Amino acid sequence: MSDSDRIEAWRLMITAQRRLTDRLGEELENKFDLPLEWYDVMLHLYEQPDRHMRMHELAESLLVSRSALTRFIDKVEGAGFVERLPAYEDGRGTYVALTNTGLEVFTQAGRVHRSGILEHFGAHLTDAEVHALRTGLRRVLDGG
Repeated sequence: MSDSDRIEAWRLMITAQRRLTDRLGEELENKFDLPLEWYDVMLHLYEQPDRHMRMHELAESLLVSRSALTRFIDKVEGAGFVERLPAYEDGRGTYVALTNTGLEVFTQAGRVHRSGILEHFGAHLTDAEVHALRTGLRRVLDGG
């Protein structure tokens, strides 16, 4: 395999990711008035045992700065999907927690998002291609 093939694979991956992200985001916006970025924050919180994370941990998991996350959380909190809670155990820091409203919207949106992923992404790949993609991307992430 040549360097050109590897560069083309990179470009195809980036282009596919961008197009699919746009399409999946449009579906969430159209059906739930929910930006994909908000859904991503809610997903990170949902995956936690108590449905909350410290602000700095959330910033790290989303790969954004703390100041950018603060402004972003202001908007999601204004919609009633998350709330800030003081970190009582040490008196420092702040948690971001998924609200009941946020959980309800996330659950409904999650069904649509999952269907969209399977339709726009998964349906175009064979089992062997999915396996190769998962294996290759894990190797890239582990190497970086």
